[in-house]
Amino acid sequence: MTTHDQAPDPTSSRAADRRPAGPLEGVLVVALEQAVAAPYCSSRLADAGARVIKIERSEGDFARGYDRTVGGESSYWVWINRGKESIALDVKKADDLALLKRLLARADVFIQNLAPGATERLGIGSATLRERHPRLITCDITGYGDEGALRELKAYDLLVQAESGLVSVSGAPGEWGRIGVSLCDIAAGMNALIGIHQALMQRERTGEGAAVKVSLFGSAAELMSVPYLQTRYGGSAPQRVGLRHPTIAPYGAFRCADGRDIVLSIQNEREWADFCRTVLQRPELLQDPRCAGNAVRVANRAYVDGAVAEVFAAQTSEEMRRRLRQAQTAYGSINSVDDLIAHPQLKTRPMAVNGMTAQVPASPWSVPWESAEFAPAPALDAQGSAIRREFGNAAATVDASPVSAGGRGAIV
Repeated sequence: MTTHDQAPDPTSSRAADRRPAGPLEGVLVVALEQAVAAPYCSSRLADAGARVIKIERSEGDFARGYDRTVGGESSYWVWINRGKESIALDVKKADDLALLKRLLARADVFIQNLAPGATERLGIGSATLRERHPRLITCDITGYGDEGALRELKAYDLLVQAESGLVSVSGAPGEWGRIGVSLCDIAAGMNALIGIHQALMQRERTGEGAAVKVSLFGSAAELMSVPYLQTRYGGSAPQRVGLRHPTIAPYGAFRCADGRDIVLSIQNEREWADFCRTVLQRPELLQDPRCAGNAVRVANRAYVDGAVAEVFAAQTSEEMRRRLRQAQTAYGSINSVDDLIAHPQLKTRPMAVNGMTAQVPASPWSVPWESAEFAPAPALDAQGSAIRREFGNAAATVDASPVSAGGRGAIV
């Protein structure tokens, strides 16, 4: 992988970073971003070695102020802004917009999730940039895409959870409930990450960049594929059944004699047979016509779940876990966040935050180039002066191609 022709500025955070080289080392990402979806994507590019320059308003990304729980910093900020450089720009001012354009002339990837049409009004829309810099990969993250009647509608995670139908199939009957994490934002950020990775690989083959477009609604709708197909071609939507599964039985939470709940899942008839013999110790259920196959058990869920609940209610959670392990039945506990913190399988990595060391959940993948620590998230405009010096040649044409402007060459 080649890097740009100019040596890195020694004052930049990347130059001082001691992390091992990752697969995206030498890739410059410019992120005009806020909130969750785009920062999630760019932070994972930074984890892989890319240099990510985050463009912020003078007051900063508003996600900085969501809470103050981690050494005075927002938990959201710590989670998805690690390893980046921050520069505060007012892109409505000519000088700052010109600096942004010089950054883009050297960039490999441009990510933005501003309001629809905002980058076009600034003259840095995807189509304009791709025409000016054919090797550039642009990634636009929007609420509802750039077409259709709702394309200009504001979109935040909970609104898209509701609009896409996710809320309608989640939780228990009764009052509507929000999914407990920013699922639509995270899904959009992941999809943007996938699209950018594919575009970088395609650029190796063709020498051409690409326009990646991701929407929160599209990401949520894709997550809804099974309920969508069941409803469109099966005639009915899944009901909200709490911790039960709408199409599998038994599958859900059962309370033991000591008050602890255990969630279990039966996936096939072999598992059901082992479960009846070893866990329930009721082999006669294998001959019961109300339990003859998963579809029949779902139709007779009240009877099946009742039989399971009766056995669990008579035994301690320790005994039921012993039986479940013996039968090799899949199960889990309903844990609190405190339980997660103490969980034996949880892996964390240290991260410096305002003079303290925070333990942050590790990436769910393990790769040879990951370092022992997460790089810190930047203070507002922390690298602003260094970036202005590095990219501040006002005489440089902002319309030049990345290569002719001394920018980054092909990834080979």
